[in-house]
Amino acid sequence: MIFGIRAVIEAIDAGKEIDKVMIKKDLHGDLADELLQKIKANGIVSQRVPLEKLNRFTRKNHQGVVALLSAITYHRLDHIVPELYEDGVLPFMMILDGITDVRNFGAIARTAECAGVDAIVIPQHGSVSVQGDAVKTSAGALLRLPVCRVKSLVNSIKYLKDNGYKIVAASEKVDINYTQVDYTGPVAIVMGAEDVGISPEVLHQCDTMVSIPLMGHIGSLNVSVAAGVMMYEVVRQRLAANLEVI
Repeated sequence: MIFGIRAVIEAIDAGKEIDKVMIKKDLHGDLADELLQKIKANGIVSQRVPLEKLNRFTRKNHQGVVALLSAITYHRLDHIVPELYEDGVLPFMMILDGITDVRNFGAIARTAECAGVDAIVIPQHGSVSVQGDAVKTSAGALLRLPVCRVKSLVNSIKYLKDNGYKIVAASEKVDINYTQVDYTGPVAIVMGAEDVGISPEVLHQCDTMVSIPLMGHIGSLNVSVAAGVMMYEVVRQRLAANLEVI
């Protein structure tokens, strides 16, 4: 955590990986304007909050600004995609649309690392980020597995499709069994938010939707469990086809 207007400006200038900047709702002035310009120019997530929220982080003189540093360095999707092809890797990615629970995120990351996923893609806004609790829940997987934090999932999916990826969305709203799709080529699995699932604009970009059969009375699986089922179907098919999975 960094607090104070000048301290946060210096952290941005130094290239620190900042997860979020929280700014007091009525904060104004030349220095505050400079900070806001740097936040916008660097694509950093910011949020206007009441003074009480800032005071919960520190009682020291924060000047109305508190920045949370990321536990990792985020990767660029347009760097990872060509690197995987250059290394001869059969690409496998997870795209998480609007997941906000750090325990679910950490659990998905732990399974992803075990299943040989090459990267996780999350949106910059409306999503969990990589902080201490998520790293702990992931058993350290988030320190090993690349995470790409992107401005637009829609544009990122279009980019992946242009580079030969099949985009498969997991949804309980369709009848296509998840085992009936071929995952032996470059693939990205999309998992949706805990409450509302995959957003319509993201779903529209997916090549196909699949569902996991449910035998009980509850309408859906926990997203981290569903993600695990999906990931290991990719592993199963690739092993059956004698393809490299790790």
